[in-house]
Amino acid sequence: MKLLDTGSTIARGTNINSIVVPPELRVKHATGLPWVDALLGGGFTPSIAGMLTGDSGVGKSTMIRTIADALTLQGHIVLYNCLEESEYQVKMACERLELDAGFIIAHDLFVQDVISHARELQKKCKKGKKVFLFVDSLQCLDDGKYDTGKTTKATPINCAKELIKWAKETFGVLVWVHQVTKGGVFVGDNTVKHAVDLHLHFGFDKDKKSPSFGERILRKEKDRFGPAIDPQCIEMVDGGRLAVKVIEESEEDEDDMDEAAE
Repeated sequence: MKLLDTGSTIARGTNINSIVVPPELRVKHATGLPWVDALLGGGFTPSIAGMLTGDSGVGKSTMIRTIADALTLQGHIVLYNCLEESEYQVKMACERLELDAGFIIAHDLFVQDVISHARELQKKCKKGKKVFLFVDSLQCLDDGKYDTGKTTKATPINCAKELIKWAKETFGVLVWVHQVTKGGVFVGDNTVKHAVDLHLHFGFDKDKKSPSFGERILRKEKDRFGPAIDPQCIEMVDGGRLAVKVIEESEEDEDDMDEAAE
């Protein structure tokens, strides 16, 4: 099943060498967080549709709010549409984390209202800056198909389709939080997973033989606009703020690596 028709105007049979890439796609917008920018190969590419998954309790919302705050400091407009928590809860979390750059908070249920808000903000965006739309989470949105508020398995797919269409048409940047089970299994139709350009996963290292066993790991599962990058080990410090943690390998780990190399 194809999720989105991007409406390409490039004629069938076109020689690849004759295609002119929009200049917006050659620009990376850095977050200002070295560990995020390194993972993204320099930053976010305009029009990208991204998804953040993660283990229960790992700090997915903390992660996305930290990135939202950093991007706001860079002069971008960040719209954080959160239905997982109230505006007051988000405010108190930001106070605890000392995130005070001032991103835009919203609590819209219908995907059409979310996109309308993003388009309004794009009219106010300064030249060279972008509107970043962060949705927490996709499963909480409603596509408005039923007046009763009923949702189905198709609801997240329809919402994803509209959100991705906005990103592709306007060169906005989209990232939504996507739910997984306690065992880390993706929740919902795999159509959504295949449709995104970027998939970041924030979880605990469950490999008992790994030097980072039990630690929080941010890894890039997929990136159509960037190279493969080694995962980042993350720790929570100072009331829950996120920072890179350097894991030093033990002599036993080094011996194992030497044996493997031989």
